[in-house]
Amino acid sequence: MTHHALIMLAAGFGIPVLAALNARLGANIGGPAAAALVLFTVALTCAGVATLLTGPGALTRLAGQPPHLFGAGVLVAFYVLSITWIAPVFGVGNAVFFVLLGQLVSAGLIDQFGLFGARQVALSPLRVGGLVLMAAGLALTQFAPRG
Repeated sequence: MTHHALIMLAAGFGIPVLAALNARLGANIGGPAAAALVLFTVALTCAGVATLLTGPGALTRLAGQPPHLFGAGVLVAFYVLSITWIAPVFGVGNAVFFVLLGQLVSAGLIDQFGLFGARQVALSPLRVGGLVLMAAGLALTQFAPRG
């Protein structure tokens, strides 16, 4: 496994942990939106330190970027707010299951059409089969009878 795969595996591992931690913080303080604000404050601080360490010059090129690229911030806010509100009542596993299902579908579409400047990777029948198997595996982990 390459270091890229290991980093992404760690990021994937972190998503349910993030969901559980922030959902608990939101429940403990009685404010899921406030918990999301705290999460983004900590994340902004971490990203700021990483930017300072890796070269803050990139920030000078923000003004020339297409506005739609800033939509990623809206999407991450939607994810964090929704998982923080929904996970305590729906369950972290169920919430992340549907997040992962959405990721499989959107990743397949982004690859197929090279959306947003991504590298185009054809959605062959074999890849579609793999995505269906992954979705089925996810469903089994959440909806199989528990003994």
